[in-house]
Amino acid sequence: GVRVEPEVLNRAFQEVYRAQSRLFPNYGQGRRGLSSRQWWLEVVTQTFRRAGVRDERILTPVAEKLYRDFCSARNWEELPGARETLRMCCQRGFRMGVVSNFDNRLESILTQCQLRQHFDFVLTSEAVGFAKPDRRIFEQARRLGGVPPEEAAHIGDDYSRDYRAARAVGMHSFLLRAPGQGEEPEVPPEHILPTLSHLLELIEK
Repeated sequence: GVRVEPEVLNRAFQEVYRAQSRLFPNYGQGRRGLSSRQWWLEVVTQTFRRAGVRDERILTPVAEKLYRDFCSARNWEELPGARETLRMCCQRGFRMGVVSNFDNRLESILTQCQLRQHFDFVLTSEAVGFAKPDRRIFEQARRLGGVPPEEAAHIGDDYSRDYRAARAVGMHSFLLRAPGQGEEPEVPPEHILPTLSHLLELIEK
């Protein structure tokens, strides 16, 4: 029964998320008594308050339902070409892992999306205690992968947290950037992935 304009809600979410991330980085790591679940519940309730919802009785149930819903596959969309690319990488014997600034629901989400089987490990910023672009999360991923940095490649869609951070620790790096999303002047064209389906062709070069 709650009616909120999507644009208002989206703007409120962006503002609250940024503020919460500044106050309690990486889902409140190091903040005694604050779990990632509580971190997200606070983000959601503050978002709806900022968007003009005044009925406090509904805020916690809405927040809890959203938290549960985002644990399932139904609120996530697979990138085109992802499943086939992962399957082909596995066939070539690549050791693969997920390195994500996400909370510890990620492994369950990947399992429900039927993608977890492609990866040797899943490394979240909540689990490891530091988030990209911190070099330590990349070094931990490299140790789990069991390869030297010059034999490791990272694929991500954020210039600073993914592309530049991975290269700073000596890894190869590719930036997933669809046409029209903008350009980063420091990224050579051969490091740009218009889609995940382009990955194998670039790696094999």
